[in-house]
Amino acid sequence: MKEKNLVTKIRVYSYSELSEADKNLIDLAKSATQRSYAPYSRFNVGAALLLANGEIITGSNQENVAFPSGICAERTTCFYANSSYPGVRFVKLAIAAYHNGAFTPHPVSPCGACRQVLAEYEKLGGGKLEIMLYGDYEIYVLNEVADLLPLIFDEAL
Repeated sequence: MKEKNLVTKIRVYSYSELSEADKNLIDLAKSATQRSYAPYSRFNVGAALLLANGEIITGSNQENVAFPSGICAERTTCFYANSSYPGVRFVKLAIAAYHNGAFTPHPVSPCGACRQVLAEYEKLGGGKLEIMLYGDYEIYVLNEVADLLPLIFDEAL
């Protein structure tokens, strides 16, 4: 038998330690939570995506009574970004969640489907997609999607 160890490095910041550009991206993700349509879960998620051309795209989760017809904030943002700016690399994604009248104290990470979509766009863009996960107490910063999904599904595997 052979064994492999997978290691994920996560940098942990407070909001005050972030650059102004990163604070802006986090703030846009937080703002996007207020445009979420989540009457069933009451778990509002927002995302803000910085593109290589300098554009920032935001999105939020959208639920539907005919579950699972809704879509997560991350996929809403990615799909809109790629349809509006095809071929433009995704550089940095910020994600925030709002629940029970407040932002979550700790970071919330993307679901498995969103992780796979992020991996696809990272590969399509040809560069690493940095990910910032916001929590009121701390912010996780990951260098690339593989830090979220180390065993990415890929046709080349």
